[in-house]
Amino acid sequence: MAAHLPGPTPAAPSMPPGWPARIRALAAGELTPPVPKPSATVVLLRDAADGPQAYLLRRRTSMAFAAGMYAYPGGGVDPRDAEAALAWAGPSPDAWAARLGVDRATAQAVVCAAVRETFEEAGVLLAGPDADTVAPARDWSAERAALEAHQLSFAEFCRENGLVLRSDLLGGWARWVTPVFEDRRYDTWFFVAAMPPGQQAADEVGEADRVAWLTPAEAVRGCAEGRYGMLPPTVSVLRELLPVRTAREALDASAARDLAPVLGTAELAGDRMTIRWSGYEELTIDGTYPEEGPPTDDPQ
Repeated sequence: MAAHLPGPTPAAPSMPPGWPARIRALAAGELTPPVPKPSATVVLLRDAADGPQAYLLRRRTSMAFAAGMYAYPGGGVDPRDAEAALAWAGPSPDAWAARLGVDRATAQAVVCAAVRETFEEAGVLLAGPDADTVAPARDWSAERAALEAHQLSFAEFCRENGLVLRSDLLGGWARWVTPVFEDRRYDTWFFVAAMPPGQQAADEVGEADRVAWLTPAEAVRGCAEGRYGMLPPTVSVLRELLPVRTAREALDASAARDLAPVLGTAELAGDRMTIRWSGYEELTIDGTYPEEGPPTDDPQ
């Protein structure tokens, strides 16, 4: 379990400001949880002298979701990619369907989203002219902007540029579903990928005000010390990557990962609230949160 992994002791989690009221409303039957939107995110890894480093983006404070938090390149699934015809190398959509626990069309759309977001946000393209190579470095800024503006789907982009999607460059790592008491919910598949030779990640990203390459240990330590704000799934994946010595090793390890959904649940007893994520005891939030006045954290 994540709680027994080596590394810095996580700081006591704090309750996000809007959660207590929404948890009470949900318990009273006054809140209808939004349906989680399918999405994908990719932990892009590169090898360095002190071990693999992960590509992290600090989301702008103007963002509606996870503002100011460090995250991986990621975004929502484009339904246009679900049934689209496109050249594909590596595990087939049917194989990914079995791995991700969804139907074939959804699996294809999720994998396309993972590759698209890595390209759109990081400028790294996990696709190439054939099943054995990736596209050479070039100025793709116009294409990335068109994808970000939803002017074309990723499948259309691949067809127009004669590209083969390289699903073999991805490894499924985890699946996290936003708790029912959040106002924005996502059903997110986390993937790992190694930085392809000959490509370079973007230093500037439209949705981010900072880009950082950090080893999992650096990132986890910074989160524990309050220097890097991260949502529970982000820091948990980094903790799980602590034993990994190379990007290739992360890809190999992904084959044995359990992709059962991880979902936070809340217990309410008077003013006391306890939020738990099964298998991730270090993320537990437990405290007293009166209906009126500032909440008083009382970790147990």
